[in-house]
Amino acid sequence: MPRLYPVLFALCVPLVFLHADYQPSFTVSLGGSDATLYLSDLAVLAIGAIGAVAGIRLGFAPLRAGRAIWISSAVFLAFVLAGTGVGAATTDGYPLADNLLTTAKLTEYALLALAAPLAIRGAQELMPLLVVLTAWSTAATFGALLQFLGVLNEFEGRRPGQREPSFLGIHDLAALSGATLAVGLLALALGERKRLGVVAGIAGGLGVILSGATAAVVGVAAAGAAAWLLGRRRALAIAAVVSLVAAGTIAIRALDTRPLLDALGIERPRAVATDPEASWQQRAALAYIGGRIFLDHPLVGVGWLASSEAEHYEPYLDDARARFPDLPERALPSAEHQWGVQNAYVQAAADLGVFGLLAWLAFLLVPLSVAWRAGTSAGVPILWLLVSMGIWIGLGLVAGIPLVGLTWLSIGLAAASAAWRELV
Repeated sequence: MPRLYPVLFALCVPLVFLHADYQPSFTVSLGGSDATLYLSDLAVLAIGAIGAVAGIRLGFAPLRAGRAIWISSAVFLAFVLAGTGVGAATTDGYPLADNLLTTAKLTEYALLALAAPLAIRGAQELMPLLVVLTAWSTAATFGALLQFLGVLNEFEGRRPGQREPSFLGIHDLAALSGATLAVGLLALALGERKRLGVVAGIAGGLGVILSGATAAVVGVAAAGAAAWLLGRRRALAIAAVVSLVAAGTIAIRALDTRPLLDALGIERPRAVATDPEASWQQRAALAYIGGRIFLDHPLVGVGWLASSEAEHYEPYLDDARARFPDLPERALPSAEHQWGVQNAYVQAAADLGVFGLLAWLAFLLVPLSVAWRAGTSAGVPILWLLVSMGIWIGLGLVAGIPLVGLTWLSIGLAAASAAWRELV
């Protein structure tokens, strides 16, 4: 019976890695705001229930080993909740109800972390999760490849020859693919799970390339370095894989794919221009605005998600235009384009102040430190955390997306690895 829990846990996880547009949902009015419950929310709640049942039947002792992780997670969530109060007090028209719901969803996903040590009680019990996630990632990569070849439509229709979202979204495809690639890198470094590692490496690597998410390359490179440090072998092979993925990701963003499409006989329905909102120049401009907000509000910030409110970003738009003169106007935040900061680290500083930023960093680094002390048995959460940390460079803090799921799942497995270490 105990071995059933990791299988049930694993079978629920793929639903967390699915874009909201592809999920059934229902919406209720709650406190003057609309609360939408998606299939992914039910999957998270189901995972929480699996963890609770496992805890009742087998004991809750595995949670004790991750005390430092639970403390750092609780502190970060406390700063987020306090940030909603700051936003309501300092921002005219602050959407308090909406942002409280966002905080609640961010907290809901913490069930992934709490359930992981209870359902997965040994490193050998990770296999169902790795197999299921690799299979789901393979399907996502295949879908992205069909979109790239013009066989399947993506969210905006048929747009072959460019970065693709599959059934997740650009950055979330990168998150799922990066986590799967990490399984392949770990198999390469440790000489374990070789067959799974080959499939994971190919599916994950191609998925990262097709996503075109350059922030993911940072996480993949860090994961590759960590894999080598854990295994101390096959450095050249790991470097080759990381370099190939990095080159492919940059190429899909920078190179003209029309000759390839013409050679394959694929007709483009229209000219596809590079969207300024997808460029690193725009990311830099938004980070600049977020940095200015932080410098003017260093202690408590402007409030959770308030950096995307016009009252706080408009004072810096002229300076941003002067600093980034080639950036199209629609790439800057406005009432029509509420981009946000699109860098989780800068946003944490702008929204929550310096102590909130420290809480966000501790939220990520404490589990990484705990997992590192557990050694090679904790290779999966170590690499997954590094992949997540890299992708957060190119994305703002958004609750309820697959990247949040991967982050909480990594944190939970880090706590689980601490419990595994105590059993050795």
